[in-house]
Amino acid sequence: MGRITASRKTLKPDPVYGSLLASKFVNCLMNDGKKSTALGVFYDALDIVRERVPGEEPIEVFTQAIENVKPAIEVRSRRVGGAAYQVPMQVNRNRQQALAIRWILLAVRDKKGRPTAQKLAEELIAAFNREGTAMTRRENVHRMADANKAFAHFAW
Repeated sequence: MGRITASRKTLKPDPVYGSLLASKFVNCLMNDGKKSTALGVFYDALDIVRERVPGEEPIEVFTQAIENVKPAIEVRSRRVGGAAYQVPMQVNRNRQQALAIRWILLAVRDKKGRPTAQKLAEELIAAFNREGTAMTRRENVHRMADANKAFAHFAW
């Protein structure tokens, strides 16, 4: 299947919140191996979240945002007798997390013209409130799966 990286085994919790998820997220956010830059952006974003969502711990907002974006089911292409069907399938936990992180980062990178920390904070708050670009993408994936329920019997 996909490439397997050692990051799960070697993942260390992030220095401020002690969260493995945050650590994973920072690794995905990082460009060109600049981890300190990525950490800076991430913590700046959480500081903005702290201001904008009073009464909530920023790391909780982040975790809940990721939870909200995780897709439960997705469609996969499956060839049966010369026709390719979009078959709805359950998404396993690791892939759910990977997709959630990827979608949030895609949403952030699509927005232009503001500091990344700001864009990230906005996307996290939006996802926390079950709205925003990443959330829309999840809805679309679920809608696709729902539309193709008829082919569910090809999933084995």
